[in-house]
Amino acid sequence: MMTPDPSSLAQTLLHAPGWARMGLTPPNQRLREQAVTELAETIIDALARPQSVPDARQMPLPL
Repeated sequence: MMTPDPSSLAQTLLHAPGWARMGLTPPNQRLREQAVTELAETIIDALARPQSVPDARQMPLPL
């Protein structure tokens, strides 16, 4: 398993579900555990899939 650089890890965490990020703070232990599990799965998924490098010739389309 490769070690992610800090900026890549930060982007992965920012793209994690919002409830999981907010779920780390409540006093309910069950919700904190579910949030930690979701964040861990998000990080593992990001590490498992190869980083795609966008083709410089491809024009980005606005959403």
